[in-house]
Amino acid sequence: MPDGAAMSFGAVADMAGRDGLQVLEGDAATLARGIVACALGGGTAFPLPPGMDPLHRAELVRLAAEAAAPALALIIATSGSQGAPKGVRLAWRAVAAASRMSARALDLRAGDAWLAGLPLYHVGGAMILYRCLRAGATAVVHDGFDAAAVGRDLARRRITHLSLVPPMLSRLLDAGVPPAPSLRCVLVGGAALPLPLFRRAAAAGWPVCPTYGMTESCAQATVLWRPHADAWQEGDVGPPLPGVCVAAADGVLRIATPARMSGYLGQAGAVPEWLATSDMGHVDAAGHVHVSGRADDMLVSAGVNVHPLEVESRLAVCPGVREAGVSGLVDPLWGDVIAAAYEGEIGEAELEDWCRAHLPAARRPRRFRRVDALPRTASGKLDRRALPVVWGAATSSPAAQGAGA
Repeated sequence: MPDGAAMSFGAVADMAGRDGLQVLEGDAATLARGIVACALGGGTAFPLPPGMDPLHRAELVRLAAEAAAPALALIIATSGSQGAPKGVRLAWRAVAAASRMSARALDLRAGDAWLAGLPLYHVGGAMILYRCLRAGATAVVHDGFDAAAVGRDLARRRITHLSLVPPMLSRLLDAGVPPAPSLRCVLVGGAALPLPLFRRAAAAGWPVCPTYGMTESCAQATVLWRPHADAWQEGDVGPPLPGVCVAAADGVLRIATPARMSGYLGQAGAVPEWLATSDMGHVDAAGHVHVSGRADDMLVSAGVNVHPLEVESRLAVCPGVREAGVSGLVDPLWGDVIAAAYEGEIGEAELEDWCRAHLPAARRPRRFRRVDALPRTASGKLDRRALPVVWGAATSSPAAQGAGA
């Protein structure tokens, strides 16, 4: 199964199922086969990301062996609050509920084809396979994201669904890749979708569907079906999926879903009906969920609370800035000095002048650094934890440290 090969619903009929715990490592084809084999045989799939710290890996595998059971479908390693990975336990009832709700919301049908370019060791990638299995659709698996490879498959296959994080969408637009006529849904999540990027994609004909969720909710909790470019507001991720409830308590979102996790590896006890998130937001009168950033990303600069996403959204409209990553540099006077690293053609002095003209003083970056490439996670999202490296620092402020996934 080479990169870009299809795993059709019919093709899995002859595959041998696997039971018990299956620790999966390797390329996307290996992970895809292993996950599907577990789905067929009732096993527990544990796809591991490459390059894990050996001690962390050994501990997670030990805990997974203790937790594996016929009711457990999937374990996903996700970053913990202190950087050490946690294992999220997802039961078959949760995976089935998530697949059912997603297929209904995204109009996924038998005979459709979903291009899977997200890493399969992340929940957003793994759930593509379960959705396709349930719907009788084809999963077209790529080993990593390559804009040219995506363009080729959009041209030669009848791709109906595609999952992306915002930087991937930007790279497709930069490469001039056109959307295929068959494409009905481009699910964009995992990070904030900037308004300029959305409008650019919409103008090029991409059927963008903003979405929101987390590993603990089997990836997807909301979706906004192909909003109009002139009506969409940044942060609007649409209504909850059928059967899901999202509410805000003190400005922080929480989720009630039949697709909720069974807990973390090594942690006992029942999981509450409402999953706590670290995402700030609200639900409007129409029932749409609006995400405004992560509560643990907050910077405090000269006594003023400043969220990095707010500054990044402002910088995204500056001509010559492709993407920016904002962090706080610890300062005894300011608390957090707002620092902006960015990709783009504009010079640092020019960007500083632009910020003086367009941003209020309390939210204006005081440090600028142009980079060839911002640090990113394996799924292509901005890696906030790695931003201090851009500035030659080992750590940033405690508030900024909590950012990331």
